[in-house]
Amino acid sequence: MADDTTLGEVARRLEAIHVDLKEDLREYGARLDKKVSVERYELERRTADDVHRQLIDRIAVIEAARLQEKKDAEAEQRKRDDERRSDRRLVFSALVVPVLLLLLQAYLAARGAGA
Repeated sequence: MADDTTLGEVARRLEAIHVDLKEDLREYGARLDKKVSVERYELERRTADDVHRQLIDRIAVIEAARLQEKKDAEAEQRKRDDERRSDRRLVFSALVVPVLLLLLQAYLAARGAGA
């Protein structure tokens, strides 16, 4: 009979089980309080998606502006190159051609004088 549990010991074990259950329920309650509702989760997810979309749109606008600046810079460079070419043509026609004509006249005069 020494191995049989007494009513007091059974009561103490039941009380310990009851205390453990209360602690477990409090722990589950605390975990549930930390959980986010599905509606709030969806709202936060949509907000994050909107922020990402706005960032992507801003990046696209910045890239488009950079491409436009690059095109404008290339067009400006082409314009400067064309102006340089026309300046070279002007220099050629204003300086070199008269010298060549003068040399041609001197040649023709020397040839005509010798003939």
